[in-house]
Amino acid sequence: MSVQNTTLSWDQILELAQNNTPARRVRRFGVSPSTAPIPISLHKLPPETPPPVLLYRDTNSWCPFCERVWFALEEKEIPFATEFIDLNNKPKWYTDLVPSTQVPAVKIEGELVYESKDILLALEARFSDSPLLPDDPEENAIARQLVEDAETNGSKEVGYKFLIGTSADDNELATLQASFEAKLDELERALAKYPGSYFLSTFSLVDIMYGPHLDRLAASLPVYRDYHIKGNPRFPNLNAWLAALNERPAYDRVKTDAATFNLLLRRLWGVKPSGNPLPLDPVLSETIQDRAEAAERLSDNREAAIGDILKNSGVQALAVNGDISAVKDAIEFHLKLLAEYLLHGDKLLLPWGRVGGKENLDPFSSAVGAITLAYVRNRICVPRDMSAGAATAFRAAANKILASIY
Repeated sequence: MSVQNTTLSWDQILELAQNNTPARRVRRFGVSPSTAPIPISLHKLPPETPPPVLLYRDTNSWCPFCERVWFALEEKEIPFATEFIDLNNKPKWYTDLVPSTQVPAVKIEGELVYESKDILLALEARFSDSPLLPDDPEENAIARQLVEDAETNGSKEVGYKFLIGTSADDNELATLQASFEAKLDELERALAKYPGSYFLSTFSLVDIMYGPHLDRLAASLPVYRDYHIKGNPRFPNLNAWLAALNERPAYDRVKTDAATFNLLLRRLWGVKPSGNPLPLDPVLSETIQDRAEAAERLSDNREAAIGDILKNSGVQALAVNGDISAVKDAIEFHLKLLAEYLLHGDKLLLPWGRVGGKENLDPFSSAVGAITLAYVRNRICVPRDMSAGAATAFRAAANKILASIY
């Protein structure tokens, strides 16, 4: 199957994708990240009006504390701008500005606030027209105490210690598991105190405080400790809460996905998996808005993607006599095939490499395609490159095309 067999140009793919998703990003030429999501509320500002909030967050968008603040800004629909900080090479102006030198930090109409909990409370005080704390005085007091508890009760610290602990001693791991389960039991009881799925009578800052950490632990513990929060009958309220949290559009915009975080654990902390990753959510992989967002991100960044694949995937080893033109053509063909499959789903006829015991494809092109698809599937960083829902659709589509090639 040759490159000429694809039916749409990249410009046509980009236009079709953008017509099917509201997700938009701003280009950032010559800096990292090269694009950034546009806040959903930015359009509310008059032209040439600076946003009232400037958010300083990590370049890769992995930090759960930054995620808390971003989540609240999107939930409260506060227009904001973002300044990205490279955590491996923090600029001196930032370490001079922020006493902790850590992210996140914000300027609210020029006033600096740092530490995620303090930022959330400051945003709540300044932008009270979209409250994330209850109006009822008694429940408001309970909410503020729960916000403090989320920072001090040790649940996230015990959870991460259980997740990334390096001990090979089974007794020590059992003790860590028991300590973490005791913390989960406390949260389970707290969630039972109000009707509905949240910690209070409605969604609040309490849910934002716990969300990024518990969502990460629920995604990674099955892989690295063979321990499940999701589907565990011991924690029905936590499961209902996680489901409700992941249905919020604002959270879908800001959260990382399980695949990204699990890859990070191996790369950054050297943790070795002991179980299998959770399967991709088939519902997300079939949502046209998510599929179209993934196709939009791929088509809009195709040149950078092709360059990255050529440089870092090892595919250049397949070049004949050092001529990479055929390799590059095969890479582009398979990326375009991926984008078209994202947009058209099973209506697009896939190439199917071996049919009836006979090869249907050029083995060279198929080999390049397999490397390309596997590489980009694992290379995606959420939410730096695209939303979690779009990444799920992207990975599922890449897997489907890989299966058709081999």
